Amino acid sequence: MVTLGLDEVGRGCWAGPLVAGAVVLGEPIAGLKDSKQLTASQRERLAAVIHDQALAVGLGWVEPTEIDQLGLTQSTRLAMERALAHISLVIDEIIIDGNINFLASDGRARAVIKADMTIPAVSAASIVAKVARDAYMIEAAKNFPAYGFEKHVGYGTAVHQAALRQYGACQLHRCSYKPVQACFAGQII
Repeated sequence: MVTLGLDEVGRGCWAGPLVAGAVVLGEPIAGLKDSKQLTASQRERLAAVIHDQALAVGLGWVEPTEIDQLGLTQSTRLAMERALAHISLVIDEIIIDGNINFLASDGRARAVIKADMTIPAVSAASIVAKVARDAYMIEAAKNFPAYGFEKHVGYGTAVHQAALRQYGACQLHRCSYKPVQACFAGQII
């Protein structure tokens, strides 16, 4: 049976894209677990191994403006569909981390709570998505240095909140999010 793991990162962020990872593993890869339980260097090392050894890897990106237009649930579904579109293998099942089956119309898909800790393909999807998104936000910080994206990668930290209050929102912010609306001065830079 060919299993594809799907997971997303960035749902709770105030800024930056939502990214879904889709992975089909061949041989086992040692050290896979939920990306949140790994250090940045462990994630980066494992992501390189996953890209090198997995049978297939796909990433699906949904930009902040799309998130503002579609809402979080539809954006998560879209990110997963986009990640899945990069997979050309015939797969038998799709396992999505969490309690919501965002691909319910696909009979192969099912949600499994804590799958990112228990199912290696989902752990791998979690890792590649997290590494890709973090790298994007670190690079974006060069264009928007006032926000500290290289440190918090868009999550709602006190530093991020203070920057929003001082500078307003930039084009990476999800302006439909209430915490962002409550902080920014009104202009998008």
